[in-house]
Amino acid sequence: MPKGSFVGDVAKDLGLDLPALRDRGAFVVDKGRTQYFFLDLQNGHLSIKERVDREEICAAAATCVINFEILVKNPMKLYKGEVQVQDINDNSPSFPERKSVLEISEYTPPGTRFPLEKAQDPDIGVNSLQNYECSETHYFTLDVKNGDDGVKYPELILQRSLDREEQAAHNLTLTATDNGSPMKSGSTTIQIIVLDGNDNAPEFTQSVYKVTVREDMAVGSRVLQVTATDRDEGPNAEVKYSFFKIPEEFDKTFKLDPESGEIEIKEKLNFEEQTFYELHVQARDAGGLSSHSKVLIKVADVNNHIPEIVITSVFSSVPEDTALGTVIAIFNVQDRDSGANGEVRCSIAERLPFRLEKTFDNYYSVVTAEELDREKVSEYNVTVRAADGGSPSLWSSAVLALRVLDVNDNAPVFAEARYSARLPENNAAGALVLTVRAADADWGQNARVRYRLSEGRVRGAPLSSYVSVQAETGALYALRSFDYEEVREVGLWVRAEDGGAPALSSNVSVRLVIVDENDNAPQVLYPPPAPAPGAGWAGVELAPRSAEPGALVAKVVAVDADAGQNAWLSYELAKATEPGLFRVGLHSGEVRTARFPLARDAARQSLVVVVKDHGRPALSATATLTVVLAESVAELLSELGSAAAAPGEPAGSLTRWLVVAVAAVSCLFLAFLLLLLALRLRRWRRSQLLAAGSGALRGVPASHFVGIDGVRAFLHSYSHEVSLTADSRKSQLRLSGGSCCDTLPARAPAEVPGHLIPTGDHVDENGRQVSFQVR
Repeated sequence: MPKGSFVGDVAKDLGLDLPALRDRGAFVVDKGRTQYFFLDLQNGHLSIKERVDREEICAAAATCVINFEILVKNPMKLYKGEVQVQDINDNSPSFPERKSVLEISEYTPPGTRFPLEKAQDPDIGVNSLQNYECSETHYFTLDVKNGDDGVKYPELILQRSLDREEQAAHNLTLTATDNGSPMKSGSTTIQIIVLDGNDNAPEFTQSVYKVTVREDMAVGSRVLQVTATDRDEGPNAEVKYSFFKIPEEFDKTFKLDPESGEIEIKEKLNFEEQTFYELHVQARDAGGLSSHSKVLIKVADVNNHIPEIVITSVFSSVPEDTALGTVIAIFNVQDRDSGANGEVRCSIAERLPFRLEKTFDNYYSVVTAEELDREKVSEYNVTVRAADGGSPSLWSSAVLALRVLDVNDNAPVFAEARYSARLPENNAAGALVLTVRAADADWGQNARVRYRLSEGRVRGAPLSSYVSVQAETGALYALRSFDYEEVREVGLWVRAEDGGAPALSSNVSVRLVIVDENDNAPQVLYPPPAPAPGAGWAGVELAPRSAEPGALVAKVVAVDADAGQNAWLSYELAKATEPGLFRVGLHSGEVRTARFPLARDAARQSLVVVVKDHGRPALSATATLTVVLAESVAELLSELGSAAAAPGEPAGSLTRWLVVAVAAVSCLFLAFLLLLLALRLRRWRRSQLLAAGSGALRGVPASHFVGIDGVRAFLHSYSHEVSLTADSRKSQLRLSGGSCCDTLPARAPAEVPGHLIPTGDHVDENGRQVSFQVR
């Protein structure tokens, strides 16, 4: 059946619908041998994948069954199946040979049986071999017997006596047939040869055989072939050949094949020893009759002696600094031939750094022709070739093994042009930094490399107190713990020196980079640390209750002594009186309002900001800010005053002065706001005010200023510091409003008793003129 033919409906037999069969991924299990069937998931049919040959799979078995397994997944289940292959008559009976020969003596009595070769038919049943038939003849008949194994065996029976003189050969046709549909058959031809009696002696084709051979003919070569014929038939015509009464040494030199009459050489011929051979050959049939012939073999002289090279003296070891023209070997050449066959010419390969010089007679010297370099070639096999003048020329060769001895002519070479390594700070003393490698192309002691450090200093201390190098291995070790904040890079030189005399050396640069580790916590620069209890307030910021979301309240400034990622800082609001009122910029540290302040929010807000770096593990620091929510300066002062008057807090008089000062500043701030509104209505006035400004403020945008009577003040960026002294105690109040510059805080002013400095006339909210600068 052709490929793809239907075999069976697996889906129906297993009771599975096609979607389930596909979803569960059913397939025929591959057993590692020829897979004859496959499962078609489109229709659930088992089909033929490879063409099935019953005779190949099951041979002569009566029943041919192919087993297969189908695996279905989800859930997994294995089904076993079998396919029976039915035989068809696709093979004809056949004989091993299309023609066979049967020899029968003419004296064989009638009734004698002669077994014949049986035919083969790989089919089974009626499709296999069933019968034999033979062509008609008066001398033979065919008999077919059934063996114990059920196989039919044909035999030929002689019916009447044979006469070779009447008919020397009989040709029969044996045919084997089966009973298949259609019937098939096969045949073979049997030739029967009638053998005669022995009544004739063998006769040679020549009475004398002559041949000339070369003395260099190879052993086993054929010299000639003698031939004798016998007019009889059958065994009486079979002739055997042999030497007849020849010298023993001739019998060792030549060999005669008794069946074919071929004469071969058993050992090497030598013209100088034997130039001619005379042999006698006998031919004898099975009946004992024989005849003789003579064989004459002449040996032809050839150039069969190769030159012989005799090494007289050779220096097997040669230093690589050997001078040119130095003799390293002497040899002579001999050839037993004479004349041109004995004239010898010697040569060596031109690519070698040597040359040949003929001294006298057949003596030659091998001398150095080029400088030797052991690092390029450490050993030479110098092949000396000697050829004579014969035709064809014979040659021989000899190999001189020369070893080049090392001289210290190569300095150590480092594996890299320069080395660099990264070492984390705070390393353990004795830590391995890196290993430098240097190779020396020389050999032995000349190639033994030792390492040492060149002199140098690091931060005023000897280099050897920081690092060391292992002399044998080149391993570089750190002798102390490095601090990235002190030493960030160390440059040094390592020297490699070989063990030659004199020693050769080379240097390599090594750059040791100290890698920063997160060993420094962030340091908060602003707000400053809280003072001692009772010393006043630190990090107090003002936020109006009318501040909109996103208004800048304060800025936390911190630095980290580390580098890179370890110095990247982030800010988080860790704790707050009202968690949702303020937020902190992750990377800027700016404290801004997150929503509108509510009336229920406490006037005094305490914020704890955590500053973290990005090291692993991360280190952190905290900053504490006090933010006062005040709609007016009076509320601010009241809040600070109440806080100052709390039990256990001294310096009440100082607080009162502080409240007065803050109230004055707040009034000034409100006046500024009113003036700003007036200026926006009078734009022409602003241009005159800006023109009258000083050159120092000329680059600042006009929107940042307001002017009254020539007084200009910043509105969007301001900072007031109040220092009041009472009872030898100092209190500082820092007020910020609007926005703040992204800079570090300025240095604190000198400690001078707080006083008010008049700067100009301003009108407060009650119409009173107030003019002062709080310092």
